[in-house]
Amino acid sequence: MQLIINGEKVELPENVGNVSELIQYFGLDQKVVMIELNQEILEKSKHSETILSNGDRVEMVHFVGGG
Repeated sequence: MQLIINGEKVELPENVGNVSELIQYFGLDQKVVMIELNQEILEKSKHSETILSNGDRVEMVHFVGGG
């Protein structure tokens, strides 16, 4: 499946089918992540039930600490 993630085309394996799996695939499952799917902000409670489709536009934002 091909998605546009943060403005770039990304080819994903078949085992990535929903938003939770996408977050795990990128190793962000232990971080606070905000997801926008096709220009709509997605609530965290909907991540596991929201199925991704070929061509979806995803914006992923996570917070990075520093000093």
